[in-house]
Amino acid sequence: MPPLICGRLVRRYKRFLADVVLDTGEKVTAHCPNSGSMKGCAVPGSRVWLSCSDNPARKYRHTWELVEINGKLAGINTLVPNRLVKTAVENGRIEQLSGYESVRSEVRTSAHTRLDLVLEKKSGEKCYVEIKNCTLMEDSTAMFPDAVTVRGSKHLDELCRLVECGHMGVIFFLIQRMGAERFMPARHIDDVYAGKLRHAEKAGVRILAMDTLITPEQIVIRDSIPVCL
Repeated sequence: MPPLICGRLVRRYKRFLADVVLDTGEKVTAHCPNSGSMKGCAVPGSRVWLSCSDNPARKYRHTWELVEINGKLAGINTLVPNRLVKTAVENGRIEQLSGYESVRSEVRTSAHTRLDLVLEKKSGEKCYVEIKNCTLMEDSTAMFPDAVTVRGSKHLDELCRLVECGHMGVIFFLIQRMGAERFMPARHIDDVYAGKLRHAEKAGVRILAMDTLITPEQIVIRDSIPVCL
């Protein structure tokens, strides 16, 4: 992770923008790389960390990366989980996804669907993986989604279809928030998604939830946590 600078969140607005007052006193507008509701992660006054780009073509030099919630850090950049998981799989650091010779990203599986990763063996065996960024947490329970997600439900349907075709399918929840002890679907937010997740598990889709160690210097995948459906 590039060196980050600290500040306080003024507001998040228009989904992809956030005003931040840096510790230096300067007020900047940062890109917010998260299209979700960010429930509990966008409270004005929260301590936040931004990265800074030297690319002259960028309209906003700063990108919002981390936020402190109740003394613990959360990663809000939804581009991070895919990079972290792919690198970890390639380096053999995720036991449940080991033994594959190649890893490809953004794989089209049908006319209207792409999944995040496909892992392949020389024998032709394939494992399709869809990765979800999870930052919602209540009482040490990480939850997904933080808003109704029709797209997420379609991903579960596609994983079920691929499993029925003889492939392995995995839905991978990366918990970008410190302190999670278990994972469960957020039924109170999207009961349809929760129902589809239970159905997917019964259909043979594997559910993985892993927590992370987050500091202003790095984000590292740690351990699996229990999944409660």
